[in-house]
Amino acid sequence: MLSRTLIDAASRQITFVANDVGGAGGMEEQTARLIEGMLERGWEVSVISWRCRLAPHPRLRWVRVWGPRRPFSIAMPIFFFVAGILVALRRRGIVHANGAVIGNRVDLTTVHFCHRAFRKTGISRASRAHPAFRLNSWAAASLSRLAESWCYRPSRTGKLVAVSRGLLAELRSEFPAMRDRSEVVPNGVDVGHFSPGTPRGADVRRSLGIAPDAPVGLFVGGDWERKGLRCAVDAVARTDPWHLLVVGDGDRRAYVDAARSGGSAERLHFVGSRADVVPFFAASTAFVFPTAYETFSLVTYEAAAMGLPLLVTNVSGVNEILEDGGTGWFISRNPEEISRRLRELQGQPARRIAMGQRAREAARAYGWDRIIERYESLYESATSPGEHFMADSHAEAPADE
Repeated sequence: MLSRTLIDAASRQITFVANDVGGAGGMEEQTARLIEGMLERGWEVSVISWRCRLAPHPRLRWVRVWGPRRPFSIAMPIFFFVAGILVALRRRGIVHANGAVIGNRVDLTTVHFCHRAFRKTGISRASRAHPAFRLNSWAAASLSRLAESWCYRPSRTGKLVAVSRGLLAELRSEFPAMRDRSEVVPNGVDVGHFSPGTPRGADVRRSLGIAPDAPVGLFVGGDWERKGLRCAVDAVARTDPWHLLVVGDGDRRAYVDAARSGGSAERLHFVGSRADVVPFFAASTAFVFPTAYETFSLVTYEAAAMGLPLLVTNVSGVNEILEDGGTGWFISRNPEEISRRLRELQGQPARRIAMGQRAREAARAYGWDRIIERYESLYESATSPGEHFMADSHAEAPADE
């Protein structure tokens, strides 16, 4: 591999293709931070997306993909087609896709979610139980699996980059032809931004009417059925005086009704999606996340960086930072088990503090400098003579264009 200083400046160009860059959402946030890091290191970056919420930069170019964003079952194939045309016409240097979003040949694809593997859970990702939402979710999932089948093969993708070891195993199982073209680069955590000690947590508690000494469990995310919000609500209902703070959007009414029937409605607090979640981490005593499927779970790593004990199911990504009995506990989706762990945390404050400190230390290994270096190494491999991920495929590119 050529060293970074020997690579011709004209080759230090990347074209990112993603639905959105920046804003709410773990995948969007991760893409934005990676792009910012590559700009800082002197790369020229083109972004092809619906939205790009990055500050202007002399080496940044945004090519907007016009088209509807909702419903996703319609928006997705339109993006796939339109973005593919724009990539053929406007690409510069390496092409890096976020998931199976275009049919063109690309140098590498970062995979944050495997739809083919998730199908086996039998869980719907519909945000509401209404038949129209269920139908849209089914159609979007079917199209996503079809796109994965097309994109995740050697003739279309030079390398698959999984965000966790568990996801890597899923990709190698579902797409065996890519087994030797797959590796792991985890997501990054800004351990400076997500840091314990912010006083803003007290403001959150006051605004929600939560006493300064009351124990608070935190749940962060959408897709509430998959991520187990009902399990968390039922657990807190069994564990007076614990409160549950929910950051994210979904069908609140069903969960409020469940809390009301359990006599805990006054201890359930919905705050919606928030651009800055740090104050809500700071207002909490523990992170509670009984999810059924994850590939990395960025919010778990952010909670660890904030020094919160982790009560999370044993899913991909989580099992790389959660040390059972050390940084928290693995839980099931059984509300009684979650309730038992909450009572243990409440009754053992010294252990709770020690768990939070160990979680914070574990999160430090996922600082952004290391992650950006890993990706830069991949890009340099792709631009080095004789080391192209897709040397043969690039020769055929004009046929697509």
